[in-house]
Amino acid sequence: MGIFKAYDIRGVVGKELDEALAERIGNAFARFLRAKRLVVGQDMRTHSPRLADAVARGMRAAGCDVIRLGLASTPMTYFAIASLDCDGGLCVTASHNPAEYNGMKLCGRGATPISAANGIKDIERLCAEPAPAPAAQQGREERVDLLQKYAAHVAGFAQLSAPLKVAIDAANGIAGYTLPPILERLPLIRAHSILMEPDGNFPVHEANPLKEENLRWVQDLVRQSGARLGVSFDGDADRCCFVDETGRTVSADLMTALMARYLLAQHGPAPVVYDLRSSWVVKEVIQQSGGTALRDRVGHSFIKATMRQHGALFGGELSGHFYFQKNFTTDSGVIAMMTALSLLEAPSNRGQPLSALVADLRRYHSTGEINFHVEDKAGKIAELKRRYSDGRQDELDGITVEYGDLSRPDWWWFNVRQSNTEPLLRLNLEARTEALRDRKREELIALLGVPE
Repeated sequence: MGIFKAYDIRGVVGKELDEALAERIGNAFARFLRAKRLVVGQDMRTHSPRLADAVARGMRAAGCDVIRLGLASTPMTYFAIASLDCDGGLCVTASHNPAEYNGMKLCGRGATPISAANGIKDIERLCAEPAPAPAAQQGREERVDLLQKYAAHVAGFAQLSAPLKVAIDAANGIAGYTLPPILERLPLIRAHSILMEPDGNFPVHEANPLKEENLRWVQDLVRQSGARLGVSFDGDADRCCFVDETGRTVSADLMTALMARYLLAQHGPAPVVYDLRSSWVVKEVIQQSGGTALRDRVGHSFIKATMRQHGALFGGELSGHFYFQKNFTTDSGVIAMMTALSLLEAPSNRGQPLSALVADLRRYHSTGEINFHVEDKAGKIAELKRRYSDGRQDELDGITVEYGDLSRPDWWWFNVRQSNTEPLLRLNLEARTEALRDRKREELIALLGVPE
């Protein structure tokens, strides 16, 4: 069953995922957790209601009570799981994938992630076994409206003292449902919004803000409205990407550095987690701001586990996931937006625009993530390890190699890792100069093949 991924369950509806399988997944999930009470949320995709109904039927057949949220973002589902008395739950969503996809993101008690390493493979095995007899006592179902409580929780992250204009592209995703009651509580936020109507067909553009071509709408809106900041959300609103007041994209690692600096100033010294694809500047800013920089593997389950282990205040990934200790150590695109707006208003930033705040962070030159289809991924990584054996290597996630001294123009590094969700190798490379970056990028491309 190829829909059981490293971090979630996801596939094409009607081909890989249907109501019968969704019901088996719900039943297996309840049995795996030995759950008495589980939460089910659902996004705005056209097939989400019937898939959520099927999941709930499977849970109830296992004797588990079900709390139905109805429409909910993934972060709102995390909020419900963490704040209600339950054993875990899931959100029926396929995140940023196209309209024909759907799936589930799963959590245990306290919104702790369930991944392939700690449950998804077990659930896959249970789904493949003969269906068990229904429990003697079928579980009950109740519907709970948490939207206003969730809105109050998120609004509490905004620290604003003056009106501030922001441009928002909800991409016809679930942010269009959860954002309005949050913004109603924050009259100082002057929102200029587009594509706020939740529509699982995504009629205007793909709800994946990591693709630069999908940011064109928010970039245009920033320029037209004179906003201080632009934000584009993915389909389930657990990720977002930012553009500055000129419409220029600000990568998620640079936003991680800015938010870390702001949050450490607010809360004092603490660990901050960042993923190993991030610019070297992230570590520098965290340390300069009094934090302890913890470099981690890519993936929300790893980041969250490290944050919990070390009591980290904040975490960020290049993919646009931002994690907050005070949000039950889970990720939220909307809370990331609140934090970004708040840091613009922080007295220490003296009213500077985002472009100025990020300018001093653009001190190194990165390629961004480049993807390659490679048949023998492990063999290719082994080849890179041999080819670059004279560099400083580590294998925390794939292979990372660093050369030279940071203070010199010949300094550079790269990471190549296997995707956890797609049949790809992913390259990230950074250098002290643009010329060195470009030269080393071409060198690695020659070894890895034609970029996707």
